[in-house]
Amino acid sequence: MLLAIDIGNTNIVLGIYQRKKLIIHWRIETERNRTDDEFAALFKGLFSIANLKFEDIKDVIVSCVVPPILPILENLSHRYFHSSPLIIGPGIKTGIPILYDNPKEVGADRIVNAVAGYERYGGPLIAVDFGTATTFDAVSQKGEYLGGVIAPGIAISMDALSERAAKLPKVELIKPEKVIGRNTISSMQSGAIYGYAGLVDRVVEEMKKELGGNVYVVATGGLAELIAHESLTIKEINPFLTLDGLRIIFDKNR
Repeated sequence: MLLAIDIGNTNIVLGIYQRKKLIIHWRIETERNRTDDEFAALFKGLFSIANLKFEDIKDVIVSCVVPPILPILENLSHRYFHSSPLIIGPGIKTGIPILYDNPKEVGADRIVNAVAGYERYGGPLIAVDFGTATTFDAVSQKGEYLGGVIAPGIAISMDALSERAAKLPKVELIKPEKVIGRNTISSMQSGAIYGYAGLVDRVVEEMKKELGGNVYVVATGGLAELIAHESLTIKEINPFLTLDGLRIIFDKNR
């Protein structure tokens, strides 16, 4: 079995594949101060829920945008899975040309999303990942990673609003009953949900003009369900896009 690990700034997503099938997945909080033993204890508890053991894992692949955690997960893989993990980075075969000015600047998760998106939907493609930041990644009809857009994530945008405006509270990110709020909380929720959906649609429309052709737009990430349903441009939500991309890249490098 293959353990795919996507380390983001807010969450770590784990998925276990048996050949090409995702058999189980988990999402845990990204905690930068955990040791490899603490991660191992956490993983062991999750595995036990699915009647799995560490010995069942034969290979590990990791995508990471939080550099301090990477050596900890590498050590965990060696100690507990007896496997040298495949790390997404320079030198890894992705099957997709990266046309960024400096390819080393592109987040590993963005490349993984582009690989999975092109494999599943073809191009031209826009993959929107709703995480700590919201990223928009463009793939050409020929399967080239062209670049994209990075916007502040909806959660950190709302946190900044409540922190900088003394009279505005922290609110739960849910869709309000009406757009026109009758109280502060619903007004803030409306601004967050509908305002952010408007941001997404404008960015996507401008990207479509530059890409040309019949562009497919897919959304992924922890907050995708919250915003994508209010968007006019997103065609599909694929919560496992990044994990599938990791599995595809592992197969290309096997």
